[in-house]
Amino acid sequence: MSKKDFIWPIITKESETAVINQLHEAISIYDRSSIYLKFENAFSKYHKRKYALTTNAGTTAIYSMFVGAGITQGDEVICPVYTFFATVTPLLFVGAIPVFVDCGKDGNIDPQKIEEKITKKTKGIIVTHMWGVPCDMEKIVNIAKKYKLKLFEDCSHAHGATFKGKTVGSFSDASAWSLQGQKIITGGELGILTTNNSEIYYRALLLGHFNKRSLQEIPKNNKYHKYAITGMGLKLRANPIGVALANEQFSKLHEILVQKRRFAKKLTKAIKRMNGLEVPKFEAIKNPAWYAYVFQFVPEKMNLTIKEFYQKAIEMGAKELDMPFSTCPLTHFEIFKTPGFLFKTYGTKNFTKGTYDNAERFYNNALKLPVWTRESDEKYVDKYINILTTLCLKYGKK
Repeated sequence: MSKKDFIWPIITKESETAVINQLHEAISIYDRSSIYLKFENAFSKYHKRKYALTTNAGTTAIYSMFVGAGITQGDEVICPVYTFFATVTPLLFVGAIPVFVDCGKDGNIDPQKIEEKITKKTKGIIVTHMWGVPCDMEKIVNIAKKYKLKLFEDCSHAHGATFKGKTVGSFSDASAWSLQGQKIITGGELGILTTNNSEIYYRALLLGHFNKRSLQEIPKNNKYHKYAITGMGLKLRANPIGVALANEQFSKLHEILVQKRRFAKKLTKAIKRMNGLEVPKFEAIKNPAWYAYVFQFVPEKMNLTIKEFYQKAIEMGAKELDMPFSTCPLTHFEIFKTPGFLFKTYGTKNFTKGTYDNAERFYNNALKLPVWTRESDEKYVDKYINILTTLCLKYGKK
């Protein structure tokens, strides 16, 4: 097998030490102490949130947000149609109705199209900061306030990204991050949620962190305390060893982002000069985290299809170039077209109302590169710029 051009996560001596130390300290923790306490405190402080709760996956962090906020059967929740499916699938487990909204040119939910989907049944809005580029949170926050809706952020692609200088994940009633293996901050298979709302936090605790932790954190005079020992019956706790790795990586987030942003800037400057490709679109008020660098193929400016372009790039050695087909408009998935087959409360309801032209266009023309994190990786950035330049010069329309 040929060596990869991009390896993530980068396991350092510090990473190994953090994991080994945790192995000797505890591999199962029942309350909020030890590495849970350290990481959650650091994470909540960074995002200026009162509460942080680690979970066993980003999907369960999102599920915990919805349960915590009391989203229930029949409630409608505004969702981006272009996102990873796990942003939305937890709604099916609480019986809520995902209502899809098209994206803008940046791949993020289009604020201009949210209001037209709001009804008397709408209880919330969830946004995803796709590929690490922040959504327009000013407009979305104003809409949520206007209609008194709960606002949720899926920040799984956007660790450390900012909008107008404010960190994503700090705009909403509750936010969630995946800490899965390929995410900017990773613990292998983990998630984390944050909130300032004690009701959301206590209900999220009851969902998957029963007994000692719920007893420790839910006040005795609170209405939820009497359920603390059993919780809601699930166990969604994070693995302490993974949290130790995530905590060590989180301490390096700033330097990771500095390097990613430098390389993303270099890619953008180069791709802007290429006929047939377009750089990611976002305003200066947004500072992406660059989980990935997703740019657009412009078919009308090329003498070949995107699949042909991709294949030729692979043949030239661009082994990390990707066509992100598994992240697509959610209307492509059977789980959203015929959810009643798996979730009987939905019957045969079909969620594919309307058309989502922008999402289809973004998806059909998307090409993805990793964004490297070490100075020594600049040779790979140059390699991919050279391959893309060569192909655009050869196949771009004059």
